[in-house]
This record gives sequence, C-alpha cells and structure tokens, in this order.
Amino acid sequence: MSYKEIYQGCITNWNTVAKPLHSLGLFEGLIAKIAAAQEISRPYIAGRTVLVFCADNGIVEEGISQSDHTVTTAVAASMAAGFSNANLMAREANAHVEVYDVGMVDDIDGVIRRKSIHGTRNFTKEPAMTREEAESAVDAGRKAAEKAKLDGNGLVVIGEMGIGNTTTAAAVLSVLLDKDPALLCGRGSGLSDEGLKRKIEAVKKGIALNKPDPADPIDVISKVGGADIAAMCGVLLAAPKLKLPVVLDGLISCAAAVAACRIDKNTIDYMLPSHKGKEPGCQLALEALGLKAPIAAELALGEGTGGIMLLPLLDIALAVYNSTHSFDSIGIKPYKEQQ
Repeated sequence: MSYKEIYQGCITNWNTVAKPLHSLGLFEGLIAKIAAAQEISRPYIAGRTVLVFCADNGIVEEGISQSDHTVTTAVAASMAAGFSNANLMAREANAHVEVYDVGMVDDIDGVIRRKSIHGTRNFTKEPAMTREEAESAVDAGRKAAEKAKLDGNGLVVIGEMGIGNTTTAAAVLSVLLDKDPALLCGRGSGLSDEGLKRKIEAVKKGIALNKPDPADPIDVISKVGGADIAAMCGVLLAAPKLKLPVVLDGLISCAAAVAACRIDKNTIDYMLPSHKGKEPGCQLALEALGLKAPIAAELALGEGTGGIMLLPLLDIALAVYNSTHSFDSIGIKPYKEQQ
C-alpha cells in the first residue's frame, strides 16, 4: 500500500477507538504518520535513539553568544559520559543517546567522530564552510541514520550542541524563507538587547557578503550555516529510503528540515514536529513546512530535549491506538463525521 493509503487506514482505525472523533488531536495524525513512514499499520516506536550532532561555529567571534566553543566541548563531553540534560531525559523516555562530533573545535573521547572541519569559519568574513565540507557533514548524518536503522530503531530524534547555532539557523532560514533576519533571530542562551542587535547585523552582513543561493540549500548551509545543520539535513534526506520517522527538536533542527524539504519534498512525510520552541524562527519554520507541533512550552534547551519530551506522549497515544477499547467492545454506536 502507498504512504497515503496506510496513513488513511490508520486514521480509520483511530475512529474505531471508543472516544469522540479526533479527540486526541495532533497525536492521532502523528501516530498515523509514523505508521505510514514505517509502512505498517501498527507502528513500532519501542526502539529509539537521540542523534546529537555537535559542532562549533566561527560566528561566535562577533559576540553573538555569551559563550564560546569551550562550552560545546564541555557539554558534548557530558553527553558522551551520560550525564547531560539530554541523557537524563532520554533515560526517562527509554531512549538511547548517540553523540556525533561533526565539526567541533576540540577532539574529545566518547563521541562518534565524523568531522571534516574543526569549527566553521566566521561567515561575516568568508563562507562558513566549503561545499565539500558541508556535503561531508550531510553524509555523516546519512550514515548516522543508516546506523540507527540497522540498530533496530523505529524512529530517531535529532538534536545538536554548538555555541552560536541559533545564529547559523536564523541565517539559513532567512535565506530559505526570504525573511528579514530580525524576524528569525532570538536571544539564544540569553543575549542582551545589544547582543541581539549584533546577532541580527551579523546575519545580514553574512548573507550580503556570501550571497547564498536560496535555490540550493547546500550552498546556503555551507555559506552561512553549520555542520550540525548539515548533518541533521542528512538524517532527514536518508529517512524516506530507510522508512525512518524523524522527530524534530527546536530551531536548529527545523532549519535543517526546511533545507531537506527543499532538496527532497518527500522528506516532509517523515518529519515529526515536537515543540514550537522559544526562538521566533522555530515557529516560522514549522509554518513554512506546514507542521503543527503538539508541545507549546517555550522550550529552548536544544540537545534534542524537546524531541525527547515528545516520546512519552507518543507512547501514551500509541497505547490507546493499540488498545481493545473499541466502540464494539463496550457496546455503543461509533461516532460519525458530521457535515
């Protein structure tokens, strides 16, 4: 059966559950989307891995963050050791965390090293990456997705760690969505008014200097993006072939999602939004993708944590979907769609 047929069949199954029609809202569609992506009527989500892509960004030279690359190093090391926020949350959600270094300045132990660059360049002075470096990061994401599938995962969550990446994500989205950077730049990890102004100006300057081509998402990512965005784009591009649903996190993964969808429109069928995010660009990206996120909690932690928070909610929805609590089982007439 086709993706559309499986999706619709899943919605029909939802309508046999003893509850008002569509009363689990967005979760009914998310479960149907997982089923259609996996090409099965009863989706499997017991196996799940959080793929966290770590990379540094040369744009931090412009004072667009309170921190520098040493924080990326420290947090990535904590994740590799199993003690970060993402690890703590993943254990509660019965998920596994895999940490990839796709472009960190420092080399650390305990991560899966797949980088061709030790931090990107300052895009207000030159392109962040060469096209070859960006494509290498995309390939690292593809291979991470392939490994996750071989390991038996029913779905994956994509996340990132990299100081300065709300700036790179805003730059990528500004080009791809043709929007003023001021609409996409937020305060990240806590910028002052002056810091936010520097961030907006840095994005404008980088776009004017490098002239990324909005018709070529890899060109955009290479010139004003980051290796983490490229790697997450790679995961999403691999998803249709692997039949692998991918849970998005916040702003940075949504920037990767917009890029992936511009390269291959079929990737949208494998994207599961998790939360709306605190950064202004996150909601604009979701709207551009036509996706509705079920969690509205002003999250901005990153590391895939918003995506992790979706997993228990999916488990709960799937428990209802797979139950025997049908209209027939309790002897009442099913609800019907009203015109």
